[in-house]
Amino acid sequence: MEGFEQYIEALISLHIGLERQGPGDPDFSDFIINQLPELPANPAIADIGCGAGAGALILARKFHSKVKAVDFSKVFLDQMMRRAAQEGLQDLIEPIECDMGKLDWQPGSIDLLWSEGAAYNISFEGALKAWRPFLAANGVAVISEMNYFSNKVPDVVAQYMKHAYPGIKTESENNDLINSSGFKVVAVHRLPSIAWWDNYYDPLRENIAALKDTADDVMQAVINDTEEEMNLFRAYQDDYGYSYYIMCAV
Repeated sequence: MEGFEQYIEALISLHIGLERQGPGDPDFSDFIINQLPELPANPAIADIGCGAGAGALILARKFHSKVKAVDFSKVFLDQMMRRAAQEGLQDLIEPIECDMGKLDWQPGSIDLLWSEGAAYNISFEGALKAWRPFLAANGVAVISEMNYFSNKVPDVVAQYMKHAYPGIKTESENNDLINSSGFKVVAVHRLPSIAWWDNYYDPLRENIAALKDTADDVMQAVINDTEEEMNLFRAYQDDYGYSYYIMCAV
C-alpha cells in the first residue's frame, strides 16, 4: 500500500501546473454541452473527478450556476480555485475533497453530472451505479470513458490494457451498461486524438523533461510508465480512446 501511495503522490507531482490531468479539449467540451437535452434554469451541476478544474470552470462559465467539483487531490482542487479566482468564478465553484465513490449527496439533487476521464477509478459500471441516484428526474450525465473503438484490438494493445486498465470495454459494451443502469444513451462522441496531444501529452512532456534526471526511483517509474503510455497511443490511437457518453436518467 505504501508503494502505491508513493506512486500516486509522484503521479500527482508530475501533473502539477497542467491545465488538464487527462485528455480533453475546451472546444470539444463546448460541442458536447451544445448537444445536451434541455436543462432547468440554473441547473444543479457536479463535476466528479474534476482535477484542476478544466471542466468545472467551463461549466461555471457556460451555465452561471454553482458547480460541485469533486476530486481526491487537494493539490488539484487548490489549483482549480486559484484559476477560478483569476476568472472571478470562485463563488460558482464548490471544491469537495473526497472519494468519488463515497459521495453522500441527496438523491435526485443533480441536474447535470459531468465526469471526464475519471470514472475508471471506480470502474465505469461502478460509477453509473454509484452516481445514478443523484440525478434529478430527467437529469443528464456526461461521462467520458476510455474504450476500444472496435472488437478487433491489436494484441499489443490488449496485453497492455490487461495491466493498465483491465476493465476497458468497447463502446457497444458501455452502451449496454448505460442502458441497464437507469440511464438511456442519448449520444456518443469520440474525443479527437489531437486533443490527447495538444492539451495533455505535449504539456505533460514539458513536466517530464524538467524531472527526467531525478534520482527519485518512484518518479522515474512514473515517467517510464507515462512515456510507454504515450508511445502506445501514438501507434494505436485509431484503436482506442475516450468516448463521451451523453445519457439521461430514466
